[in-house]
Amino acid sequence: MRQEIRTPVCIIGAGPAGCAAALKLDRLGIDCVLVEKSHFPRDKVCGDAISGKVIVNLKRIDPDLLRRFYAMPWKQDIYGIRIVLPDRARAVDLRFKPAHYFGKDYPPGFTARRLDFDNWLADEVRQCARVQFLEDTNLTQFVRMPDGFVLSDAAEQVRIRAGVVLDASGARSSFARHMAGIRHEAGHTAASVRAYFRNVGGFSEEKFIEIHYLKELTPGYFWIFPLAGNTANVGIGMRTDYIKKRKVNLRKTVQQIVKDHPGIRERFADATQETDWIGHGLPLGSKRYPISGERYLLAGDAAHLVDPLSGEGIGHAFYSGVFAAEQVQACMQAGDYSAAFMRAYDARIRRVIGKEMQLSYRMQRLLNYPLLTRLVTDVALSNRKLVASLADMFSDFELRKQLVKPGFWLRHLLRR
Repeated sequence: MRQEIRTPVCIIGAGPAGCAAALKLDRLGIDCVLVEKSHFPRDKVCGDAISGKVIVNLKRIDPDLLRRFYAMPWKQDIYGIRIVLPDRARAVDLRFKPAHYFGKDYPPGFTARRLDFDNWLADEVRQCARVQFLEDTNLTQFVRMPDGFVLSDAAEQVRIRAGVVLDASGARSSFARHMAGIRHEAGHTAASVRAYFRNVGGFSEEKFIEIHYLKELTPGYFWIFPLAGNTANVGIGMRTDYIKKRKVNLRKTVQQIVKDHPGIRERFADATQETDWIGHGLPLGSKRYPISGERYLLAGDAAHLVDPLSGEGIGHAFYSGVFAAEQVQACMQAGDYSAAFMRAYDARIRRVIGKEMQLSYRMQRLLNYPLLTRLVTDVALSNRKLVASLADMFSDFELRKQLVKPGFWLRHLLRR
């Protein structure tokens, strides 16, 4: 029997962006339908890092939602990041400031398997009175109507008529490609592979996440992120144009790094690989795309919001999901769903996320100059105040802008 649904808002995809949007719409008192092609719990290839951006937005949606997240047993507390530069001679440890909520300090970040985190989000959505949640439903057909869209699956067993579509269906979004006209470009996408390991050695006492800018991968990187239960997320990522130019096989490369790379292989001597290497595409935020139009908004990976330097996507997905929900509210209040009115969403994303990603893209390009990165590392390691400033830059965008200014490094170099 065909299911016919009418709704003010249809959200495609129940990852972090889609769930954040659904949760926010529920709190705003707006009915919506959330459609997911898979069934939870389901896995998602990712680095599994949950930054302070996620924490900020969980609280923004609902403080009780953040309290429940803090109580989850499957997450690993993270207090900083270790960055290893291409010559591997030295590393920079950056300790993050704790988050202060509910009258006490909490870890500034976490790691958690997407299998657990996304399923928790889906469970939270199921409790929402104003959200109709459809799983195992793959919407592939989109027809524009004067008052919105009609969306259906290939067999037309589900047919949804929506006033607004919020597309959060990920890197391979069919809606973004066919309706928004977004095409992936090799210089603004990346590919990654990851696997889970148990009993990896050599982590810092406080379990810093690690990014290794290996010479053979630059400007890509190798990562080791500690997870709960003495496990780790291990993987590599590289821009697609470099993969093609250098004819890199990511799976073979990461296997070789784990097996033979000095300084890394020793850490895997007693480790056990728990899963196969799995690949995934990353739509980078290094190029500005239009992410809204008449009666639609794109969020998360569908909107190309992955950080070009760090690969962070979950935090930006949350921001975009929350902002998209608030834009829908603004449209309803104004009675205006035009492309021109929707552009306020694009502008807000650019203001909060876009400038940061452009800066990350510039910093990524600097890694192509080994002498410069070595000089920067030498300056940083010889100055404790500078190391503290670098840590602050992860949460302070205005400070981070100094990193690409030659005068910033010259001043610190002269003080050595």
